[in-house]
Amino acid sequence: MVRSTPGRPHVRNRVVLFGDILLVLVSVLGSFALRLDVSQLPFYFPAALVMCAIALVVKIPVYYIFGLYRRLWVYASTNELRLITVAVTTASVLSSGLMLVLVNFGWIQPGMPRSALGIDWLLSLVLVGGSRLALRILAEQPLSPRRDSAKRALIVGAGDAGALVARELQKSSLLNLNPIGFLDDDPSKQNQEIYGVPVIGKVDSLSDVLNVQPVDEVIIAIPSAPGNIIRLVNDNCRRKGIPSRTMPGIYELIGGKVSVNRLREVDITDLLRREPVTIDDRLIGSILKGRRILVTGAGGSIGREICRQIARWSPASMVLLGHGENSIFESLLELKENSPLLLIQPVIADVRDLERIQEIFKVHRPQVVFHTAAHKHVPLMESNVEEAITNNILGTRNVVESANLHGVERLVLISTDKAVRPVSIMGATKRLAEMVVLDAAHRSGRAYSVVRFGNVLGSRGSVVPLFKDQIARGGPVTVTHPEMHRYFMTIPEAVHLVLQAAGMGEGGEVYMLNMGQQVRILDLAEDLIRLSGLEPHRDIEIAFTGIRPGEKLREDLWEAGTQFKPTPHREIFRATEEEKVDGASLARVVEQLAHLARQSETDSLIRLLDESIPSASVRSNPPQDITSVI
Repeated sequence: MVRSTPGRPHVRNRVVLFGDILLVLVSVLGSFALRLDVSQLPFYFPAALVMCAIALVVKIPVYYIFGLYRRLWVYASTNELRLITVAVTTASVLSSGLMLVLVNFGWIQPGMPRSALGIDWLLSLVLVGGSRLALRILAEQPLSPRRDSAKRALIVGAGDAGALVARELQKSSLLNLNPIGFLDDDPSKQNQEIYGVPVIGKVDSLSDVLNVQPVDEVIIAIPSAPGNIIRLVNDNCRRKGIPSRTMPGIYELIGGKVSVNRLREVDITDLLRREPVTIDDRLIGSILKGRRILVTGAGGSIGREICRQIARWSPASMVLLGHGENSIFESLLELKENSPLLLIQPVIADVRDLERIQEIFKVHRPQVVFHTAAHKHVPLMESNVEEAITNNILGTRNVVESANLHGVERLVLISTDKAVRPVSIMGATKRLAEMVVLDAAHRSGRAYSVVRFGNVLGSRGSVVPLFKDQIARGGPVTVTHPEMHRYFMTIPEAVHLVLQAAGMGEGGEVYMLNMGQQVRILDLAEDLIRLSGLEPHRDIEIAFTGIRPGEKLREDLWEAGTQFKPTPHREIFRATEEEKVDGASLARVVEQLAHLARQSETDSLIRLLDESIPSASVRSNPPQDITSVI
């Protein structure tokens, strides 16, 4: 990651203050000098001195109130220009009004030229604004002369982000990169220049440009670029042996500023990016802003990202509930650093402890709950059926009952596509967890809903970290089956859509995120090997280990025959008919599962899961061999 340039010179604001005092005097005296003849100046000099005193007493405090001494002017922009205009105008109006009062009461010699007041406003605007502009211009100069040895950088994307990158590269010689051109598909930008850097072609001409231009590095500066653009650039750079870096995707930048500091190596999440979609800020804000939020599993990959994105909506408070103290501590540190004003309560608890969960809800009185806590690893749960039952089903029941008891307005269960026609213990337990939530929604009439999605890239214990570790060890990379396919989505993108779905829920809905096309795991492994600078099947072998118990070659998003319909958001769907849940029968099943789990009656647990869940076929799997977990 490129770090911000250290030691960039800036003028302290107290120096700016002293400069403004001098400029106020120059402005007042200059306004009289411009308005009057030389022979008249001595006569009106007392009035000029009074106006100087009034201007100092009025203008400097007004400038302070408007924050002109709390800014780093080396980073001034058009926003600061507007602020200066408003501050100078306000200060001039106040000081001019006071001068006119003194003239009317005869405390200043009559006949004082009132046009001097307008001239003073214009001079103040020019002098105060010009002084800040001068500071910005000085800051734009590189800290040291750019060396001829600087690497030549080609920037893909000539939008706001690309312009920002080019400007930063020009200003800082420490980065040792010199922008030599842009590539952008916008026809209106072709043959134009940005900060003196020309737009030399379109993105699909990258290969030709690399053939004729000496380029040392390619920077992808399009946060909204879909995966096919990232793949095109990365593949061309890899074939030419040229390193490439990228800005994070738009979902990763939610709540933060686009900055050259965020440049990083291209990774697998970039190759699978989809075009970003807009969200209804008003809808999400209505359920999060000023509300008390509780997130279970807040130390996990999904839970932590939910907390990150919720923080930007300024909730009244946020409770981070989790069983692992280390992960909760890490989440707390990150949120405190990025949102220091947010009231955050870390709570270490197990969702299986009903009394503890009820006490937490009683003390913190959450209004919105995101329930992400769950055991999720399919092979491990095949060997630990009791834990899957108690955590995923009983834990969900405890959270839902506590939410219902303490008047939680909105609850969202994070579920999985493996809950559809489940063949695994994990999928079956998540399906029953969905039924617990839907039953509570029907009984209470509250906005409790379910959001399903597939695999997320980069979560702890997922296939991507496993493949990366195998590549680092020199291989082989293990893939279960050459035709194994899975839906994938980046964590920030999934959470982005979860929050949107949460705002839609009125009670009892099952939402499914548009996961796009299923990705072949073999292709994913080959991409990761190439991103590591190696070639699959030559530098790193790929070994096929066979399908593991609880796995399907392809995942399903809906039950066979299920009708679904679009929602106001094109990336979110919901079942047309709400799933019918018999509350009394469900309660009996959950109690039986709890009893069997305490007795470690694994076979009976599996049989009951199959009997209780429509289209489940967990018993079809052979007994789990622990060696096939990975």
